[in-house]
Amino acid sequence: MSARHLLPRLLGVTLAAALLAGCQTFGAEGLVASSAPQEISGPAASAIAGDMVSRLAEHVGPGTGTILLKADGSPFGGALEASLKAWGYAVVSDQKAEGEKLIPLAYVIGSYDGQVLARLSTGSLDLGRAYTATSAGATPTSPLSVMQRG
Repeated sequence: MSARHLLPRLLGVTLAAALLAGCQTFGAEGLVASSAPQEISGPAASAIAGDMVSRLAEHVGPGTGTILLKADGSPFGGALEASLKAWGYAVVSDQKAEGEKLIPLAYVIGSYDGQVLARLSTGSLDLGRAYTATSAGATPTSPLSVMQRG
């Protein structure tokens, strides 16, 4: 790849990382409302959700608690819930799971320069990654960004 093509790509990835890093300043009480655009295809949403949940499981352990998820009704929200359940997590949409370790989880999906930026946030962990999405699926285009708090 020539330097002429490498520089715009490097700038795009750097900007995406900066945007993701700037969003990673929330405390447990400050999780943002989950949101994802409706135009992401079902296969792309499933691929992104599957990758992000596998990375979440690496940090908190698979099936180690009940996920408190307030999905937004987007294809990604449904895919994320299905992926969480496939990894052994119980998923609730309100805080009435008695006796369980609740893990509040929020997500934000955005797009920039033809890439999809995905972020999962808990009270103590933020994960972010950029993807190239097509109608048939999605592939990661950046390393995983991990921020742990506390």
